[in-house]
Order: sequence, then structure tokens, then C-alpha cells
Amino acid sequence: MSADLRKRFIIVLCVIVGCFASIIPINKRINLGLDLKGGMHLILKVENDQLRSAAAREDAVLKSMEILRNRIDGLGVGETLIQRQGENQILVQLPGVTDREKALDIVGRVAHLEFHLVDPDDSKLKDALAGHVPDGDLLMVMRKEGGSSILIYKQVALGGEGIKEAHVDFDRTGMQPKISMTFNDKGSKDFGDLTTAHVNERLAIVMDGEVLSAPNIREPILTGNAEITGEFKFEEASLLALALRTGALPVPMHIEEERTIGPLLGKDSIEAGIRATILGGVLIVLFMSGYYLLGGIIASLALTINLLMVLGGMGLLNILMPDSQMTLTLPGIAGIILTLGMAVDANVLINERIREEIDLGRPLTAAINTGYSRAMAAIIDSHVTSLIAGAMLFQFGSGPIKGFAVTLTIGLLASLLTSIFITRTFFNFLTERRLIKALPMMHIFSKPNFNFLNKKYICFAFSVALLTWGMVNLVVKKDSVYGIDFAGGQIQEFRFDKPVSADHLRAMFKEAKMEHVVIQDFANAPTNIILRTPETSEDIHEQVLALFKQKMPDDHFQVLRVEKVGPVVGQTLRTKAVMAIALALFGMLIYVGIRFKHYDFAAAAVLAIFHDVLITLGLIVLMGRQVDLLVVTALMTVAGYSINDSIIIYDRVRENVPKIRNKSLSDIINDSINQTLGRTILTTFVTMLSVFALYFVGGEVLNTFALVLMLGFFFGTYSTVYIVSPLFLMWHGSKKW
Repeated sequence: MSADLRKRFIIVLCVIVGCFASIIPINKRINLGLDLKGGMHLILKVENDQLRSAAAREDAVLKSMEILRNRIDGLGVGETLIQRQGENQILVQLPGVTDREKALDIVGRVAHLEFHLVDPDDSKLKDALAGHVPDGDLLMVMRKEGGSSILIYKQVALGGEGIKEAHVDFDRTGMQPKISMTFNDKGSKDFGDLTTAHVNERLAIVMDGEVLSAPNIREPILTGNAEITGEFKFEEASLLALALRTGALPVPMHIEEERTIGPLLGKDSIEAGIRATILGGVLIVLFMSGYYLLGGIIASLALTINLLMVLGGMGLLNILMPDSQMTLTLPGIAGIILTLGMAVDANVLINERIREEIDLGRPLTAAINTGYSRAMAAIIDSHVTSLIAGAMLFQFGSGPIKGFAVTLTIGLLASLLTSIFITRTFFNFLTERRLIKALPMMHIFSKPNFNFLNKKYICFAFSVALLTWGMVNLVVKKDSVYGIDFAGGQIQEFRFDKPVSADHLRAMFKEAKMEHVVIQDFANAPTNIILRTPETSEDIHEQVLALFKQKMPDDHFQVLRVEKVGPVVGQTLRTKAVMAIALALFGMLIYVGIRFKHYDFAAAAVLAIFHDVLITLGLIVLMGRQVDLLVVTALMTVAGYSINDSIIIYDRVRENVPKIRNKSLSDIINDSINQTLGRTILTTFVTMLSVFALYFVGGEVLNTFALVLMLGFFFGTYSTVYIVSPLFLMWHGSKKW
């Protein structure tokens, strides 16, 4: 074995060993996202706008984060993530937490405790109940005692900042929970002075504007201990005690975005993702091995290493940056499956190039080396343009979308290494050892000679008609085409033990005066339903739970997910999505223009991407699917894939121009399309195999994602041949290449 080949094998071996070392043990190296293992994702807005100084607004956010961290630590939730986003937003991720009501209570409760003396004048209470509240008083409702009204002095007798400890205790019967509090030294003195000065008066205990109780002060309390009663349930008393001992939030917060994923949906998503990955991988391996024979087997081995490198890359990121919380999400699994399909592109291109050199009569070793050399530039260019799309997704995406961008980026980098370096190492080993003397391959597309460019006007008319149809439909439907990611609102998904009828549910919601609830059922999953409400509606989750339990007591159900997005977040996500697409297209335009030294071609290729994205978007809307972050992710992937085809063809044009002097540019482009037609159809077909697997067995969540890819890849291939080339010729004119 030559020294160069020995070095290559050492590098390949080190990569494989390093990948295994990075993912073992896999349960510690690869963190599952909330959409796979269940949990809550919250975006909280700190309402610090009323604070005058910038320092006070900054302090409010930092103090809120610290209090939230203490509260969540008190819940015993592991691997939590609390991060600041922007000026006044806090991201909170709670893995494994699916008790939505409990989590929202502890996160959103201000826990502002105050003590107010009760106004003992019954005549003033009567006046207040009649609508004439005396100056200096507040009319409030008691938590217990049937919600009776109580009149308290507006002036705060004592604040709750002196509380040192709070825990749950029980009354003398041992049945009713209460909250026992201990004050610090200053708080003990102040509380003692207050109770000494107001013996035989009532003291109202007010938290977040609610009177929890108003006991009578029978004697001075000098021990620094006090208690709160209020007919609490144990769980509620525990959360109140936790909030009290961790301190009150400096300002209120409200939830702008919430995504609660139940463990059952996470389990289903993992199983669906594994099934799709296995099916997609098997289909690709079978086709590649059957069509390219030995070359296909080597490519399939490279794909296996490619998958290992993606997982190893994620594990390595978690080792090097343990605070990065790099997670494998459901879109991330989709990114892996898609990466396998797109990685085939490079291997198909290499095998087709090797076949061309063999057909020209070159010896096998020379054919392999020349094939790799000729394919190199196109492979690098196509990967860089896809990386631009991935970078924009990571920059402007959120949550699981970043997971997709990470796996796609790692997968593309791995694909570069496996296709250019690792597969060549295997070929060099086989030829150096003289283990192969020929490299037979199937050849379906034998020297095609179609005139693609003479159909340009028919194709232009077809594209314009399809674009117009889709865009008119998009305008007519307006905001109804957007999912909650962009329009705001709430989604609730349930799974019942028995099949449920959408008509029965509509009648049930109508009777409950909840006609605004939109019901979606699934033909292939009759026990699953999704409820959608617009962003103008209140949180109806608890009402829905109560309604199901009342009207369908014999049909047990499970909450699969609850997602809620406020209008501000929805508008922000929509703006970010537009920016991501615009900047990705601009980046591709600049890169392709520089690489090919022809902005005519770059502009035609980018315009074709608009064509592919808009037609796909229009068809999705026509099919009744909603546009959300996953759809935008798929459209960005389509953009990267679409320009890959254009790059392959025009790399061949660039190669053919110096060779063919007696033909027009139109004929050269047509010849180049015919020469690369086999590669174009094969790579689209093989990539579609992985997308088909995603569509049919990848689960409901990724169904629309896969549909967008199928449509986008088809129109991407079509536009490369029938849109980019004619546009380039029209703009380029008689100028030299």
C-alpha cells in the first residue's frame, strides 16, 4: 500500500473512531429536543416598559431570570434552559414537564405579597357594594368563604419582602393544607410591630391582587412566624410556598409563545423518524447498489459513514460546548434523512463522470481520477449554496428549526468529506490492489438528444399560469393560510381511545358557545383531532378538557400537544422567515455570480428559485395546508436544492464552451443539459426516495414538510431545464461566455 493511501486510511479510521467516541454513550451525547421527549417551550415577555430608566429595565429582566431559575430548580426539573432573548424576552425550556397548568402557574405568578388592614366599618362595605367605594379603600373578593366581598385599606401595612422561608403545613385536622411563613430579622420586627398595634383587628393577606385570607389578630405575633390559609389544594399550596420563598417577580410577565409536547407524541415522533430514516436509507442503498453496482456499494458505504458523522458532529458540539444545549429535534431527523438523499447527488455526479471517462476509452485508474477532478468544482459549489440556506435558517429560525439547520449543515460538510475524500480512498485501494479491472454500471440514459430550449414559450406560459393561480389563491385566503407560528393562536392535539367524529365535536362546541374552534381530523388516524383557535381568543385549554370529560366520559383521551403563539411573536417569526429567504437568495446570487463570472446566469438561477418557491407555496395553499415554520424550512431547502441542478448544468456549459467553437451558445447549453440529464433525473429520483419515506412513514408533524419538498424538488428540476436556460440566453444575448 502506498504512503498516500496509508495516510488516507488512517484519516478515515480516525474520523470513524472519533465519531463513535463522540456519540458513546448516545443517551448522554445526543440530547433529544422537546418535540421528541416531551416538555415545554416558553417565550416570556417581561413587562418592563413602564420602568423609566434603562438600568431599571435591564435589572428587571435579570432579576426575573434569577427568580425563574430558583423557582424551576425548586420544582426539580433537570436540564432546564433559561436564556435571554432580545431586550425583554426570556426563553424557558422544561424537558419532561407536561403538567401545563402547574408550569404556567409557577412561571407566570408574580407572587407579590402584601398585608392590608381590613376596614371594619360595615356601612362603608355596604356603600362599596352599591358602587361607592370610599377613598383610601379597596373592594376585593375573598378567596374562601364563598367568595364574599371584603373592604381593605388601600395603604400597604407590610410588604412580603421580609419573608425568609415558606413551606406547606397542615391544620389541626391534618387534612387542610396551609402555608407557614418565617420572616427574617427585619421582617419579624415589622410584623411584630404591626400585630401589636392592631390587636383584635383583621389583617388581609393579599397575593397578586387576590385576598387569600383575612384572619383576626388575637395577640401580638413576635416570633416571626405566620401562616396563610385559604382552602388550598396541596399542589396549589406547594406552588404558592415555592413562589413566596423564591421572591416576587419585579414586574409581571406574560407568555408570548408556548409549546407543550406530551410524551406520547414525542415517542410517536421518534418511532416515525426512525422508520423514515431506515426506509429512506434502505431504498437509497438498494437503488444505488443496483444501478451503479460496485460504485453504488461504495457510495452506500459512504452514506453510512455520513450518517455516523452527523451524529458524531452533534455529539462533538455537545462535548466542546456543553452549554449550547445542541439537541436532536424532529425537523433535525428530517434534516438527516434529507442529507442522506442530497449526499447521493455528489456520488451520482462522480459515478456519471467516471462513466463518461471510461466511455472515452481512458484506463480505469485515470477515469476515476479524472472523474473526481471534473466533479469537484460542481460538488463544492452546490454544497456551498445549500450551506448558505442552512446558515440563514440557523440565524433566523427558532427552536426545532435551528435543529434542522444544524443537522443539515453538519450533513452537508460530512457529505463533502465522504464524497470527495472517503469514496476516492476506497476506489484507490481497489485499483492499487488490482482488485477491480472494470467498473460496470447500468445506463438507462444513453446519449439523449432532446431540444429543451425550443419549448421555452410553452413552459413560460405554464409557469405564469401556475404562479398566477397560486398567488391569487394566496391573496384570497389572506391570513387564513398562515399557521399559528405566523398568525398567532392556539393549537391543541388530542388522541382518544375511540374514533371521534368532527361533526359531533362541532355540535358539542357550538352548544358550549365555542363556535370559533376549528376542528381538524385525520383519515389515517381517526382517534386524533387537532383544535385551532385564532390569536384573538383566550386560552381555552382548560375549558376543552372540562368539556371532553363532561360530554365524552367513556372515551379516555391524552393531550399530545398544546401550542400557543401571541400576535407579536407571530409577526416577528413572519418577518424573520422573509428575511431568511431574502438573505439566502441574495447570498446565492453573489456566490454564483462570482464563481461563474456571469451575473446573467446567477440572476436567472435566483429568479428560478423564486419560481420554484412561489409555485410550491401556491400549491400547498391550494391543497389546504397551512404555512408555518416547517413549511418555510422546506422552502429554504428547496431553494438550495434547486440551484444545485442549475450549478451542475452550467458547470458543464463552462467546461464545454472552450471545447466547442463551432456551435452557438444555445446549442452548447442544450448539449450540456442532455449530457447531464441522467444525473439530473437520477439525483432527483434518489432524493425523492428519502422524501417519500418521510411523507409516508415520517408522521403527521412532518407530512406537510415532506409534501413541500416533493413539489419543490420536482419544480426545481423542471425550472433548471426549462426556465433558467431560456432566461439566461435571453439576457446574455450575443455576449461571449
